[in-house]
Amino acid sequence: MSRIFFLVLMTLLLACGRSAIKEEPVLQATGLAHPQLGEPVNILWLVAEDISPYLPMFGDSTIATPNLSWLASEGVCYDNVFASTPVCAPARAAIATGLYANRLGANHMRTGPWYSSNVSPEAIAIATRNSPEGMVPYEAVPPPEVKMLSEYLRRVGYYCTNNAKEDYQFRKPVTAWDESSNRAHWRNGPKGQPFFSVFNFEVTHESRIWSKAKDSLWVAADQPVPVPPYLPDTEIGRQDIRRMYSNIKEMDAQVGEILQQLRDDGLLEKTIIVWYSDHGGPLPRQKRLLFDSGLKVPMIIRFPGRQFAGERDDRLISFVDFAPTTLSLAGIAPPDYMDGQAFLGHYAAETDRAYIFAAADRFGPSYDNNRAVRDKRFKYIRYYHPEKPRFLHTAYRDQMPIMQELYHLRDAGELTAAQALWFRETKPEEELFDTQADPHEIHDLAGDPAYAEKLQELRAACDQWVEDIQDKNLMLEPELIQQFWPDMKQPQTAEPIVSATNGLFELSCSTPGASIGYKFLDPGQEPGLHNWRVYTEAFALPEGKEVVVVAHRIGYSASEMVRRSQ
Repeated sequence: MSRIFFLVLMTLLLACGRSAIKEEPVLQATGLAHPQLGEPVNILWLVAEDISPYLPMFGDSTIATPNLSWLASEGVCYDNVFASTPVCAPARAAIATGLYANRLGANHMRTGPWYSSNVSPEAIAIATRNSPEGMVPYEAVPPPEVKMLSEYLRRVGYYCTNNAKEDYQFRKPVTAWDESSNRAHWRNGPKGQPFFSVFNFEVTHESRIWSKAKDSLWVAADQPVPVPPYLPDTEIGRQDIRRMYSNIKEMDAQVGEILQQLRDDGLLEKTIIVWYSDHGGPLPRQKRLLFDSGLKVPMIIRFPGRQFAGERDDRLISFVDFAPTTLSLAGIAPPDYMDGQAFLGHYAAETDRAYIFAAADRFGPSYDNNRAVRDKRFKYIRYYHPEKPRFLHTAYRDQMPIMQELYHLRDAGELTAAQALWFRETKPEEELFDTQADPHEIHDLAGDPAYAEKLQELRAACDQWVEDIQDKNLMLEPELIQQFWPDMKQPQTAEPIVSATNGLFELSCSTPGASIGYKFLDPGQEPGLHNWRVYTEAFALPEGKEVVVVAHRIGYSASEMVRRSQ
């Protein structure tokens, strides 16, 4: 698509004043997979929560987002990006590791209180009391070779920060980040050192629909808003949708603050900027479901020197592709074990994806097992428990006024046909949707003979994916925990071995896959939470210092710390 045509199209969409759906996908720009980058390059992730493509650069002109619009004009908009799970913790597990959460056994929401940097015994006790019957709070245990994306970057000299949400379904090892806290920032690192910095914007999270209900809106109180057919077009419904758009505008302002800091530091043209959302929208029948409203997310990437400015990319991209792509942009060959493939950089895949895959299992105490496959047009959903309703009760979501409005309409027998689909007592074994003709995925085509060939194609793709990843979450969760934590007890990483030869210290650990972190401290000094070094090779101990060492395999408890001096 030419830039002139794109500008004309956007002008028409803005004139409509309503949400619009693109009829035809935009062709990817030639050479987009291979931007010209300096070595090394900074990488900045700006991560919103719970947003579908409700933005002007993605066809929805309801609100203006000046900072994201600037980023889009300077960068590339990606039109086919999908979460691998429609809820945050499993989605972030996939982003952090490059593996599907249902390969990791991290697909249930949540496995425990591991989203907090410091998990207290009281928090674990509360989580245990609130856990479904027959399970304890646990951490997913990836294969031993699995490391977090940020650790790979730290190993080659990146200063890595996370501000501040973690939520990976396991506790991060000390080797994951130089700093992960509300104060984490690239500015805290050594000047001139390349950085990978993540900023998370929680203002658009589902919970802000009700917790900010009494705050002033960033949009007019009578702002017309588009209402999807599966949601109530009542004043209560519209007000929650206004709140969603208001929160997006507030997030846009927060993004602008970080972008200005990058400019102030003279780093704009030395940094790849990636903005995206951690899964689809915050409203009922969006988050937690395998429709595009729960999986499809907006993403914008700006490259140094405004490379490909204003272009669009319609390749299918999955969250499992984020880790290998980031490594590829940093000049690091992605590990073979990753499920994802790089779509940018030196190690970009030679062929594009044919499909994206997604899964949805337990949410809180409510169990189900659902899988989805999508190509650029058609979505296939498999329900392993068709005897259960599609609607899974989530007490957390009940706090939303628009959810209460749906309950009211349901109990009064006033739901529309599209709204009532969510509340059916049972569901089919499989569904097929034409996402181009039916973007809200209302009309199931699985029984239409005209689509039998497409149904068979996507059904076979789903079968192959489930087999290839050895899908763990089709097993009962107590059995999964027993596999990870025998006798429901977390395995512990072995104490690291510290040896010194000819003045050089070498570190090792007998636990397969354990990462080792270390610090140089004054005798008796407490190590603190941040700035642990990642052990990669033997080192000399500075005079008058002690070395403190800890080992940690993901999913295991960390080892005891070991202190050594000369």
